[in-house]
This record gives sequence, structure tokens and C-alpha cells, in this order.
Amino acid sequence: MTKKMNENPTAKNTAAADDETQDFVTFTIAGQLFGIPVLLVQDVLSSYQITRIPLAPPEITGSLNLRGRVVTAIDVRIRLGLEPRDEGAESMSIVAETEGELYSLMVDSVGEVLPLSTSNHDRNPPTLDAKLRAFSDGIYRLDDGLLVVLDVKRLLDYGHKSAA
Repeated sequence: MTKKMNENPTAKNTAAADDETQDFVTFTIAGQLFGIPVLLVQDVLSSYQITRIPLAPPEITGSLNLRGRVVTAIDVRIRLGLEPRDEGAESMSIVAETEGELYSLMVDSVGEVLPLSTSNHDRNPPTLDAKLRAFSDGIYRLDDGLLVVLDVKRLLDYGHKSAA
């Protein structure tokens, strides 16, 4: 009589975790590729009428009405401490939801949805710019560059300041 050996469930779970993927909506800001989890994204807008908000911080460009909901528009370039985009330069917005509120994240351009293996996710390297590191949730090394994963909650937490 042969005794069937049980598989090591821990090894099986580790292998399954290595095969997991997460989808990211990609976008560029100042030539750098970024991504946020696709599950946070509600919409992508090419242009929209934004109403200025007096006395708001510089990165808050205003608010917009999206299907009856008020959405706060944030210029991610300025929030990351980067140079503002040239006057009249095209931008796009990724509408993300966090804690029940909608935010329009203004970026230079929106790319594609990339499925990335969680086993390829790395912590922020010490050489990553401090401004990016303050709002980053790690990186993915791609064939054609580096994808910085933005932590949307941290980006929208105004008690959290970028390292300038």
C-alpha cells in the first residue's frame, strides 16, 4: 500500500502568488512612465471645463462636473514638484476614486493598460528622485524603461508633503 504525500500548501501558494498579475493604467508626466491600479480608475478624459477654486493650493487646478458629481482636478506635475506644463499644452485626466471621492489627475498623456506580474514589483530604489519616491509605491523595470507606481492615497493626502 502506498501512502500519498500531501503537497506543501505554502509552496503552492507562493508559486500562485508569483503568477499573479495586477493591471495598471499607464501615463506619462515629463517623459516619465507612471502607473496606477486600474481598479482605482473611473474614467479617462481628454479635455474638460475646469472651474478655478480661489485660494486653493497651486496643484489644485479647480473642479469639474462629471455626470453630476463634483470632481477635484489636481495637476500631478505640480503635486510631484515638477515644472508646470507649458501654457496651452495638451493634457489628459485620469479620474480616480479614493475614499468615496472622485479626483481628476491631470497628466501629460494616458497610455495603455499593462498587466504586470506582482513578482516583478520592486521597492523604490534609493536612486529614484526624492520627489517621486515620496508618492511612489514601488517600480517595475520594463524593457523600454521604468514604470513608477503612484500611491494615489498618498498623492491625495495633503498632510503628506513631497520631499522638495
